[in-house]
Amino acid sequence: MLIPQFIIRQYRQKHRRAQGEKHPAGPPPPEGWVFPFTGISVRRQLVQFAFMAAGVLCAALGLKGFLLPNGFIDGGVTGISLLGNQLSGLSVSLLIVLLNLPFIVMGYYQLGKEFAFKTLIAILALAGVLLVISVPSLTHDKLLIAVFGGFFLGAGIGLTVRGGAVLDGTEVLALYLSKRTSVSVGDVVLLINLVIFGAAALLLSVETALYSILAYLSAAKTIDFIIEGIEEYTGVTIISAHSERIRRMLTEKLGRGATIYAGRRGYGSEGQTREAIDIVFTVTTRLEVARLKEEIDQIDPRAFVVMHSVRETKGGLVKRRPLH
Repeated sequence: MLIPQFIIRQYRQKHRRAQGEKHPAGPPPPEGWVFPFTGISVRRQLVQFAFMAAGVLCAALGLKGFLLPNGFIDGGVTGISLLGNQLSGLSVSLLIVLLNLPFIVMGYYQLGKEFAFKTLIAILALAGVLLVISVPSLTHDKLLIAVFGGFFLGAGIGLTVRGGAVLDGTEVLALYLSKRTSVSVGDVVLLINLVIFGAAALLLSVETALYSILAYLSAAKTIDFIIEGIEEYTGVTIISAHSERIRRMLTEKLGRGATIYAGRRGYGSEGQTREAIDIVFTVTTRLEVARLKEEIDQIDPRAFVVMHSVRETKGGLVKRRPLH
């Protein structure tokens, strides 16, 4: 699966600590009991393990109810395990654990002991659930198998990431290789999966490989949805001579927060100018962008508006999803 941003963020945090970078004073220690292994509050740790448990169950449903009974595979270590099961008859649970162990060790040194510990628990739990549960084949339609098998597997991986772990060690290897070569993390993951699906086409069948690619794409989109959430935020920068009216419209009419920057015009419709001007910045959801444009046009049709996608927000008047 393709989850590079989570892996990269974990690596950068560990690297900064190892380099001894100076950071401003952080938040006060969590109140209440603290989990001894990670220093995180028990409540937050329980939420993370709940995400992991739900993720393991969803991934197991996708594998046992859809992909495994019908001979489809996925990308990454999970895909290699499924392919190995079809070719050798070895237990998928055993292959998932054995093939992921080197990457868990690598993750310990690259991303820290908390990540490695949680990932080990998640992978062992997935292997155990696959051994214990019995799920009947839910459909024989190959298109439905690919789409929904990928959906449940992707939901499981996404929920596990929200819990601070992964169910597939491919991204850890990708990060390791990207540090030592000029190839990006995403390119490494793509190359690995191309090899896996190419092998499936040669060793199984082209049709199976194509349906497996569809399952992989379904899983990848579901992962994005689970991690990023349904709300997509848009950052809006507004440059207008009526900045105060726009600010009041944002805060009083739309109920949005606003930040004012003191700026100067550089070049406008009347040529060179050094006129001072307030620049308004706000963050809104994509569903509210159309209304925001209408409100700005009513105040100042000549306002200069710049919009860009916002990956994540924290604090302010825009709610943030609960953490992984």
